[in-house]
Amino acid sequence: MSIDNYTFVQSSKFKSLKFLYRNSRSINFSIFQFFNLVIFFLITSCSDQTGSFDADKTVFRYNEISKIKSLDPAFARDQACTWACNQLYNGLVQIDDQLSVRPCIAKSWDISDDHKIYTFHLRKDVFFHDSELFENGLRRKVVAKDFVYSFARILNAKIASPGSWIFSNVDITHVGSTKGFKAIDDTTFQIFLKDAFPPFLRILTMQYCSVVPCEVVEHYGEDFGSHPIGTGPFKFKMWNENEKLIFVRNENYFEVEKNFRLPFLDAVAITFIPDKQSAYMNFIQGKLDFLSGIDASYKDELLTSEGELNPKYVGRFNMTAQPYLNTEYFGFLMDENLAIVRNSPLKIKEIRQAINYGFDRVKMMSLLRNNIGIPATSGFIPAGAPGFDSTKVQGYNYNPEKAKQLLAQAGFPEGKGLPEIDLHTSASYLDLCEYIQHQLSDIGIKLNLEVDPPSSLRQYVAKASINFFRGSWIADYGDAENYLALFYSKNFCPNGPNYTHFKDQNYDQWYEKAKTEVNDSIRFMYYQQMDQIIMDNAPVSVLYYDEVLRFVQSNIEGLGSNAMNLLTLKRVKKYPQ
Repeated sequence: MSIDNYTFVQSSKFKSLKFLYRNSRSINFSIFQFFNLVIFFLITSCSDQTGSFDADKTVFRYNEISKIKSLDPAFARDQACTWACNQLYNGLVQIDDQLSVRPCIAKSWDISDDHKIYTFHLRKDVFFHDSELFENGLRRKVVAKDFVYSFARILNAKIASPGSWIFSNVDITHVGSTKGFKAIDDTTFQIFLKDAFPPFLRILTMQYCSVVPCEVVEHYGEDFGSHPIGTGPFKFKMWNENEKLIFVRNENYFEVEKNFRLPFLDAVAITFIPDKQSAYMNFIQGKLDFLSGIDASYKDELLTSEGELNPKYVGRFNMTAQPYLNTEYFGFLMDENLAIVRNSPLKIKEIRQAINYGFDRVKMMSLLRNNIGIPATSGFIPAGAPGFDSTKVQGYNYNPEKAKQLLAQAGFPEGKGLPEIDLHTSASYLDLCEYIQHQLSDIGIKLNLEVDPPSSLRQYVAKASINFFRGSWIADYGDAENYLALFYSKNFCPNGPNYTHFKDQNYDQWYEKAKTEVNDSIRFMYYQQMDQIIMDNAPVSVLYYDEVLRFVQSNIEGLGSNAMNLLTLKRVKKYPQ
């Protein structure tokens, strides 16, 4: 019996498993069937500590196109790892569906008047998952020293965590602390910052900030990612790399909702089908409970041209859509100290503005994306981000006549004398670039599309070696500051994310004021001022703000969603079909 079956039945477990293995050849039993039975036995043996049960067990099944390289939160840099780690671990704080910061292991916190000292008060009822490495093999309570260890580990150069940047503002030299972290007692934990930085609480919601037990990490070393122990609503059971990953319910989880202890599910099963079309067919056939995103191979089958769920699937499963903190854009290299910029017509602001006015974003979203996403007629900060206000920032609408006027002002009436402009993109965005290429040709701007492998394109952009490129920026945390950092002059690539090498003195002043402003309303006003400066100078042409599309089977309830596209399963319920 496979884990894909909804109901688990009582069994004599491992005696039967050994019998099947010994007799698998004689009864023509396939390796795949045997593997499914292994998963069944593993889950049933761990779902009930007494050894047997009669109730049906609920398993939430989803697929990961990408491989999961590690279940160590210190390496949770991509979506696949982040989603898995979110089931296994907790941090001090967490975000809800509105991107608001909520308590987690920290039940409350205090921030000093200068906003440089954060003091967290921890719950007393949080335990790590069971491990034989704990004293007497029992579960162990989480204390403040565990956070000192976990956070200092992220900064440890030997670990080489890609998340070490999140603590770049921590005062690692603070007297009496360990790299800027301090346990006052078992339930009081402090972080010391060099400078006030209001988005810091949102950074602490990232998976990098999960608490891990030192005994287990030190025992397994680099292999901790294959033997994870956390505090989360689910605990690790088995992992057959590139095939299936199994989590089971943490019966001792600390969070309670409406007098019911979370989570509601008995297990989570993650498969690794690399082909998107195959994964989609598994979802349609009911073999998966959840599908995230949309691919061109089945977009027109699943959605109407208006972006609604195909009527033939209404009732079979449900679809939700909401803003996703991802801005898709074209970037212009601005640094005239670089020879490739000095010789490029794109150094002229009016030409960059003409490109912005020269294509119809609304029509583009309808024709090419079934209206999945929001046409970017405001600033660089995307819809869904705290501080976004389309009425406060004026971007670009389709206005070919205005574009022609700007070309004439730049000395290229109707595009005469304007050299062909190279636009670098990856193959997955070629249709979008061809659409814009066609529309710009109508106003006299000729684009030559250079299709690069994604890895090569990223390298070209990071080294500031191309003038005009397609890019996207997905938020690391739920604050607009990490979008505006792309245009701060001290962040020039390759040492920072300012890939356009945009520089403006007024912008820098607003950015530095916003970084220390603790009043959200005032800080958001600063954000909008900066966003307008970006639009006026046009170092980018913003294409659209992305959306999260999620599809779930009709018997699934409680799967929330937020603009960070975080997968949270602790409140999910699954009912019989």
